[in-house]
Amino acid sequence: MNHTKELVRMANQIATHFSTYPREEAVAETAGHIRKFWDPRMRASLFAHADAGGGDLHEVARSAVGVLQQAR
Repeated sequence: MNHTKELVRMANQIATHFSTYPREEAVAETAGHIRKFWDPRMRASLFAHADAGGGDLHEVARSAVGVLQQAR
């Protein structure tokens, strides 16, 4: 399986889990999970995918990526 597609699947799964939370909290929780549990190389690949358009990312996941990128 394509590594990027797998990362997108995982990010979307995390975002879907938190999507029942209020939006700001869902974004923060998704970003926190990715920051805490994902290897820096995984995050870098996800960032590159988002920077290239990332149209297949859940809206919460896309926003979480933005939060993580700002924190770098």
